[in-house]
Order: sequence, then structure tokens, then C-alpha cells
Amino acid sequence: MKDEMTMFRLMGLPDFQTGDDLAQKIIDTFSAQNKTLQSGDILVVAHKVVSKSEGACAYLDDITPSADAIELAKSVNKDPRKVEVILSQSNRIVRAMKRPDQEEGVLIAEHKNGYICANAAVDESNADHPGQLILLPDDPDKSARALCQRLETHFGCNLGVVISDTFGRPWRLGQTNVAIGLANVPGVMHMLGEADAFGRPLSVTAPAFADELAAASGLLMAKSAKSPVIIFRGLSWPKTDSSSRDLIRAHNEDLFR
Repeated sequence: MKDEMTMFRLMGLPDFQTGDDLAQKIIDTFSAQNKTLQSGDILVVAHKVVSKSEGACAYLDDITPSADAIELAKSVNKDPRKVEVILSQSNRIVRAMKRPDQEEGVLIAEHKNGYICANAAVDESNADHPGQLILLPDDPDKSARALCQRLETHFGCNLGVVISDTFGRPWRLGQTNVAIGLANVPGVMHMLGEADAFGRPLSVTAPAFADELAAASGLLMAKSAKSPVIIFRGLSWPKTDSSSRDLIRAHNEDLFR
């Protein structure tokens, strides 16, 4: 473990639209600022620029809600068209809830990629057009690997990429960024058999390394700052054939399902 690291945001990136080359725009922005990436750097990238570039969006005017969506929408006071999109992105609805003091309730869903989150991560913030909904990329790990490969080829060094999204958490208030796509970066650092500071062997310690990176990126990745790429430099980490699914607890280990 090194004694220090640095993190900084890549400023100057443009707004993204369907069909944009995300990797090239990152490369061009570094070049315009006479900056480069270094071996061991990890980029945390907000999923919305990935989703927009890949066209992972839906438009309310194009949606015809089903009977199920209409009925569910009544219970949480949501637009039935948005609920239809949420259902299309979900394996199942875990909980539907609206408190008396809320104008609009929440649907806790198991996203089709396995994440448990509000509204199956269907979001309207930072959308470019009225009625536009931004979805998660179809395969965030694939997106992360493709971006990482392009950047490694251009900069000639070993890199890691984490694609992040903002999730709420059970039993705690507020939201934090978590990892939903990985390239080279380990999701979990298993420390079984290592020793603590007093020499005692560790038996269950497994820091969620990718989630820690994603959470820290939120300190610089403000929604209003147009800074969707954060670079971490100076960390020691093992290059790993990883997947964001490494962070999802198996059904048979879930004590609260």
C-alpha cells in the first residue's frame, strides 16, 4: 500500500449524444490540455456519458404503458410510461412505496443486470431533452472493457476503468456512487489469510475496492459540474479479469431477500 494518491477530474469534456465516441473525446480532451494518462491510473466514469453515447435512452412520447404499469403507477403516483420503462429494465419489483408526505413514491427494483436500486436506475437527471429517460448501459462491463482497451492502446500503458452510478442504500440515508462496470479493476480485494496491524489473521475482510473508488469519485463528480470522468493516480492494485457482478451477493447468501 502506498502512502498517498491523487484524484482529479477531467474538465472540458463536451455534452454527449448517441453515437459519440467516448474514448476519442476523452483522448482529445487530454491532448488539448497537454495531459496524459500514466500506468496504474484508474478512470471512474459516470454511466450517463456511457449510456448517452451508446443510445441507452428512452423517450416518454414513444412509450405505451401496459395494464401492469398503469396499476403500479397508481400506487406510487408515477407517470405510467416511466413505470413501463422501469419494468422493462427489471427482473422484479422488490418494493413499491409512497409515504403520505411524498409527491411521488419509489420503486425498488432488481435491475436485469442484478443490481438492487431505485427505479431500476431509470433516471431523468442530466437528460438532454424533456421526456428523455437515461437507462444503464446494456452491458456495463463490456462498455468498460472497450473503453479501457482504447485508452490503453492510445496512451501505451496499463489502466483500469470503473463505470459508476448513484445508488441509495438500505438502512442509511443519502446516496453514493457504486461500481456497475469494471475493466481490469478488482471488484473485491479478498484478504483472507493476511494479517491485521497486530498480526492476527484475517478471515472475512474483503474491501469492495471498486465501490470505494466509485464512492470517492462522487466528491468531485457533482451532477452540476459536468465532470463525468475522475482519475485516480498512485494506487497499488492488481490487474484483474473482473466483473461488476463480483460485487453482487449471491441469492443463497442474502439474509434480507
